[in-house]
Order: sequence, then structure tokens, then C-alpha cells
Amino acid sequence: MGSDERMSEKITLIATAAMGLESLVAREVKQLGYEPETENGKVTFEAPIAAIPRANLWLRVADRVKLKMGEFKAETFDELFEQTKALPWELYIPEEGKFPVSGKSVKSTLFSVPDCQAIVKKAIVERLKLKHGVASRLPENGAQHKVEVAILKDVVTLTIDTSGAGLHKRGYRVGQGEAPIKETMAAALVMLTNWKPEAPLIDPFCGSGTIPIEAAMIGQNIAPGFNREFDSENWKWIRRKHWEQAFNEAEELANYDQTLDIHGFDIDHKMIEVASANAIEAGFGDLIGWKQMQVKDLTLQGENGYILGNPPYGERLGDQEKVAEIYKDLGQVMSNYPSWSTYILTAYDEFEKAYGKEATKKRKLFNGFIETNYYQYFGSEQN
Repeated sequence: MGSDERMSEKITLIATAAMGLESLVAREVKQLGYEPETENGKVTFEAPIAAIPRANLWLRVADRVKLKMGEFKAETFDELFEQTKALPWELYIPEEGKFPVSGKSVKSTLFSVPDCQAIVKKAIVERLKLKHGVASRLPENGAQHKVEVAILKDVVTLTIDTSGAGLHKRGYRVGQGEAPIKETMAAALVMLTNWKPEAPLIDPFCGSGTIPIEAAMIGQNIAPGFNREFDSENWKWIRRKHWEQAFNEAEELANYDQTLDIHGFDIDHKMIEVASANAIEAGFGDLIGWKQMQVKDLTLQGENGYILGNPPYGERLGDQEKVAEIYKDLGQVMSNYPSWSTYILTAYDEFEKAYGKEATKKRKLFNGFIETNYYQYFGSEQN
């Protein structure tokens, strides 16, 4: 295929997402101008090649962006081999390309993941040797193209990962606490509110500062992938100008002049130091306020603000009472500020009882592998 032909080529991309966040990723894909199709754990969309840089730069909530190579039914290793080999791998993986193969299989006849990986690898090797005219071994010393074979109910989906490190790795985290919330989940928590950058936002359990930093990035419309690298930046078939255009677009759309009223508080002064260092790395050194503080000492300035946090869940035996006390303190503080909205993510089942009020709305989310609820209390102006 010639380069001119490829310029107009449509590809199929899959943005993967944590369970419960697919609708947010679909919304982001739509905002980029593409038409999303949502399934469990993923959002699929057709787009031009230029969408690879744009999606990697802009998707705040997606875990990865994958290039879909093909999908077919396979119940035998022969079927898997032949149908994998029939796909045009040479258009995307060059002669020297490195292509490790990972895999997963759920409710399928071909259940041995190592065997499936080996067969897919062998099929791609044979195809590439034939198409690139290589008689001996492929060198695999070039740019990385991570291939995944995913089998669900005998349907095989083959993809190449365009992202490299997961999209939650924004590049600003220089330190973290024991159980940091992923940047993608933190962004999702902000996006699931009606917060606007003009309104105050406080995280009373800020830990390493992820929620306030993600809120600041959203508030100033800064592309979350702006300060990192992606595997597909090194792919020869994606023109350098696509990346340059995507980075230029991100620079032009950033609103660095937007004033922000964002604060992070934590009981641990060491975490405040870590959060401050992360904020400096993210470019928000002077824009986010940090302070060591207990929840019960919280005093709020202004109207119609937002409390947004991922507090301790009390998962260890003996922590439950302590955690219930923190939630009770928060509920008592917030009862004095009826115009403020409160959004809390926790796995603690008795949260509403401890807080002293039933949530206006709650949403089930998975924080890593932990099933949690996102409790939402709308301020008087939101009702």
C-alpha cells in the first residue's frame, strides 16, 4: 500500500477502560470527533491514522489505545494459526519490529494462554518473513509493537498496543503513598461531577495529590498525555506530522490562563510533601494549595464548591471504627455548607450511615480490583 493510499486509510481502534467507566471514554472519543461503540471494558471506533496520536494524548479515562488487527472465531489451534497468518501484519510491523505477544482467554475452547500466544507469534513470524522477504530469523531489534490475543467465548480479537505504558502513567508522579488511586480513575471521579474550573474543589484525603492534579489538568484543558511518550511514536507508518499536529493541537487548546481554586488536604504531612512535589512536576506548583489537616478541622470558603475524595476504606481489621469516625466528621462538617456538593469513593458499606445522610446518587465503580461506590451528595444549587 502506498503512503498516499494509507493517508486516507481508516483503522479500527479500541480504547480499553475500567468496568463502569466505558460511557466516559465513549464521551471522550465522541469529543475527539469519532463515533464510539461501547462494550464491556472497551470502546471501539473507526478513525483515520491521525487518531492514534490524538486518542493517546487526550483520553483521560482510557487505560490503553489498541489497533484492532482482526476478529474471528477459532476453536482449534489450526484455525487460530491460519486466520492470524491471513491478516496484513506487514503493513504495521516492519522487518526489524519487536512484537512480544501477550494473551488472555475466557470461556473458550482454546484455554491455554501460553499455547495461544506461541501460535499467534509463529503465525505473525511466518507472515512477516514471507512479506518482507526474510529467509533467516527476524531481528526484532526495532520499535516495539505489543500484540495481544484475547479470546472470549471462542471469538479471537488481535490487537497491537499503540500506547506502551498504560495511559494512567502521565509522567508527573515522582512519589506516591501506599494505595494511590490511578490517574485515570481520579480523572473519572472529577468528570462524573458537574464541577467547572471556576468553582472551588477540595480533596480532604489527597494522599499523593492525584485527584487535585487531574482536576487542574481538566480545568485548564491540558491533554493528559502531553508530557509522556508512546510506543507508536516510533512506528514508521505513522507520519511524524501526525504527532506534530496532535501536540500542536494540545498546546493550542490548553487554557493556561484559567484560574483555579483547588486544594488538597491530608492528615499526613509527608503525603502533603509528596503531593506538592507531584504538582510541581505536573506544572501546577503555584496553582494547587496543599495543607496538612484533619477532616474535622475543615472550613470552607465560598459557595457551590465541591468536596471530592478517595478516603481510607477501613479494609484492615480494627480500622473500621477509625474510618467510620472520619466519615462522621466529614458529614458533620458538610452539614454546615448546604451549597457544597460532596463526592466520595469508598468500599466501606456503611458509609451513608456514618456520614449521617443518604446519598443523592451512588454509582458502582471498580478501583483496581476493589468494588466501590461513588457516593454523590448534590449541593443546594445542583438540586
